[in-house]
Amino acid sequence: MKLTKKLSIIVFSVTTTLISTAVITNTYNAAAQAAELVKNGSFEFDPLVDPNNPNATNPNITDWTKFGNPMDISGIRISNFPQHNSGNQGLSLSGFIDLSYISQTLSTQPGQQYELSYYLASIDEAPDLDNQFQTFVGGNKIFDQKDISFQPYTPYKFNFTADASSTELKFGNWDKYGFL
Repeated sequence: MKLTKKLSIIVFSVTTTLISTAVITNTYNAAAQAAELVKNGSFEFDPLVDPNNPNATNPNITDWTKFGNPMDISGIRISNFPQHNSGNQGLSLSGFIDLSYISQTLSTQPGQQYELSYYLASIDEAPDLDNQFQTFVGGNKIFDQKDISFQPYTPYKFNFTADASSTELKFGNWDKYGFL
């Protein structure tokens, strides 16, 4: 049951970790004034390469930059993994040899407080459990977890204060047996 709708994407093994809906809001402003700062945080801007073939994932991710070893970043792609609460797509992450990254530079105000929230899911299970997921804001590592075992979409929230007028949001990932 855990692998429902995920098997079509898993080519190299039966492990994957997904990230969905990265959102940063200004926590100082009232909720009505808070604005999402992350562009394409739901990963819905880019369609699958072939909407009629859910296995034809899309390596293009609008407004995000991929970097790392070329083999590692080749698996970062839009996939047909439905998001936790909406949407038809998610972000499938990879990093077979070393950590690979996806990032975006956000427009922020120095001294302003912000909240980063995202959802992370994993179907990795022992004995094939050898992965790592990291979150960076403004060059600071705010989350680093290894061996993330099976979990449904789980919310993660972090508060930070911007140091500059632009702040880099970066996710790092690695999975020895498949995708992260």
